[in-house]
Parts: sequence; structure tokens; C-alpha cells
Amino acid sequence: MHNIYLVGFMGAGKSSIGRELARRMKRTFIDLDGCLEDSFGMPIDEVFRSRGEGAFRQAERATLERTAGLDNAVIATGGGAFCHPANRDIIHSRGGCSVFLKVPWSVLVERLQADHHGRPKFTGPVAAKHLYDSRRPHYEHATCTVVLTGSESPREAAELIADSVAGTPCGT
Repeated sequence: MHNIYLVGFMGAGKSSIGRELARRMKRTFIDLDGCLEDSFGMPIDEVFRSRGEGAFRQAERATLERTAGLDNAVIATGGGAFCHPANRDIIHSRGGCSVFLKVPWSVLVERLQADHHGRPKFTGPVAAKHLYDSRRPHYEHATCTVVLTGSESPREAAELIADSVAGTPCGT
């Protein structure tokens, strides 16, 4: 069975929704950023500071390659992972189904201002809005988009995603 990759901006809920979606669909859950923190032995913001974004992105791609070899997993990607065409190719060429969690900017910025620790790309709301605007066209390449208001619980969002991917042709 194909893997489901949750994509979207930081604060969209990829990790919390992904855990619930995996539980609901009886799949393995993988948090790509968590895997990277484990492999580097430090939080992502420290990786960015000590090793640089280039080293992080290289490790991210290698980890994505490994996860693409799995079957029947729900994978929460980092906010920037899907913005690189090579990463999208890894996901889609292996039959993966990418799901863009489209959450209103007002909700994202509220969440990020409340909890931005460990997010090296969040330097404030204005810069984050520019980053969001530059990343949004990449997210639109996802196999499907699930529009969320931001008020859904992870369980409710997981139900919407499960319904969206049911019968969706993947690998596109």
C-alpha cells in the first residue's frame, strides 16, 4: 500500500495529525524532522546553526529516500521538504500520495507566534509570511489538498484526510 506524505507550512499540524491518521489507518507513523533530530543528535534549529541549512537539506533528502522505500506509512514532512523538486520526485515516483494541509495564514501565524521554538525558519510574522508565500506554490503540487479551518481536532483532520485519499491515484 502506498505511503501518505503530509506536506504544508510549519504549524499546519502535520505531526499531530499524522500520528492520528496513522493510528486511524493502522499504519506506521514517521516524523521526518524527528528522524533528522535523532540522526544529528540535536534539535533542528541547532543543526541549522551548527551545520547549516545545506547539510540539513541533504540529510532530509537521504532520510526521505529511506522512508520512500517503506510501505503503508504516514510520513509528516518538514515545512520545506516538499519545496524541492527532487523530494517531490522521490515521493511521487515511488507511488506516494502527498497531501497538502492547507490552513489559513491567520491560524498558522497565531500558532507560530505561540510556539515557534525549534523552528529555525521562523524569525517573525513578516518574514514567515514571505516564506509562506514562496512555499505555497510548491505545496500545490501535492496529489491532493485538504482545506482545514484550523479548528479541527487531529482526529477530525485525520478523518478528512482519510476520506480524501481513499481512491486517490498516487504517484502523480
